[in-house]
Amino acid sequence: MASPRLAVPRRLLSTLLFVACLSVPIATSYAATVSRCLAMAAAPPLTSPVRYVPAALGGNEVQISYVTHATFRIKSAGGTIIATDYAGIAGAGRLPDVVTMNHAHETHFTYFPDPEIKHVLRGWNPGGGPAHHHLKVGDVLIRNVPTDIRNWIGEREKDGNSIFIFEVAGLCIGHLGHLHHELAPEDLAHIGQLDIIMAPVDGSFTLDHASMVRTLKVLKARLIIPMHAFGPSSLAAFVQRMGTEFALDYTDKPTVIVSADKLPSKPTIMVIPEGSAGFSWD
Repeated sequence: MASPRLAVPRRLLSTLLFVACLSVPIATSYAATVSRCLAMAAAPPLTSPVRYVPAALGGNEVQISYVTHATFRIKSAGGTIIATDYAGIAGAGRLPDVVTMNHAHETHFTYFPDPEIKHVLRGWNPGGGPAHHHLKVGDVLIRNVPTDIRNWIGEREKDGNSIFIFEVAGLCIGHLGHLHHELAPEDLAHIGQLDIIMAPVDGSFTLDHASMVRTLKVLKARLIIPMHAFGPSSLAAFVQRMGTEFALDYTDKPTVIVSADKLPSKPTIMVIPEGSAGFSWD
């Protein structure tokens, strides 16, 4: 089971976020790129609903498709395609430009990614220590925040997982990967403000539901997309624990189109069904 950590006072979190904006290293070739997620969001969200059907993307839109388990296919208006927690399946359409992977289980990575994929980003460092990613691919800024995991015999593996963050079209989209513990103040400082979160909700192999709910409430994203649910019962248990502070939205399509100006005004759990290999996303 995960080890709960102390909740973070808002004033302390604000200070840490400010410090992180000054101190997070940025790759030299992208020194002019500023992380929106690490800046304090001042503007209130608008209330238009997200769209659910694939269409030509506008310049401020992002397409998110749920492929399977913890794999999402993210497509930007500029045509950049990313597959998260890639284990060899990235959905229908052309090969992704970027895949991210975590290695808690083989359903989150592959030893043999397609050699034609330009950017294979591992959430752990095979050579030891934390993984560090901060790169611009097309119109998407991609970075990671390392977290720890438990191995098969219950021992702690430091920096064995990464939360990957995709900054595109004014949105900050975070994929929690195989998160095994609540986030410390330094984790939150490096994450910044997220608008959309893909969160594992199995309640056992990752965080227990109580810890996941606390984590999501601290992160304060406007849109939460559950993933990594071990069947309808674990998903329902997670939704019930989230309570009435969050709206609930079910869609019968595996693809949604989101934009910064159309995020829900009330924090919302959006349940998206897993897609099929034959569904045409691109």
